[in-house]
Amino acid sequence: MAQKAERIERLIADELGACCEADVADRLDSLRAYRSEIPARSDADLTALKALGNDTRHTIVRLLNAADRELCVCEINPVVDVSDSAISHALSDLYDAGLVARRKEGTWRYYEPTDRAEALLAALDETREGDR
Repeated sequence: MAQKAERIERLIADELGACCEADVADRLDSLRAYRSEIPARSDADLTALKALGNDTRHTIVRLLNAADRELCVCEINPVVDVSDSAISHALSDLYDAGLVARRKEGTWRYYEPTDRAEALLAALDETREGDR
């Protein structure tokens, strides 16, 4: 902790031209206050981001979003060049992450993106470098 305080003291001295213990204490207090504004670790957030971090899963979510309708595995396969089993596994991971909704009709299972998936894709699209 002392080393961290020393670095902060040097930073404040560079910013203000001088620094005292009260300046360091005030800065540390304000930094610690930010912690209360950060939500507790959200496993759901980390799971969703991890799910989108895989090329197959990312492509499937993009496809479902672009289709603007439910698709079944047999419709996803021609676009995503992996086995039906890999697609089913990816869809299961996406479902567990809350990024796709599914429903079964007879022997067919249909998938569509959730609102959360659509919002994440929109955020990625809006913040992609080079597209501004």
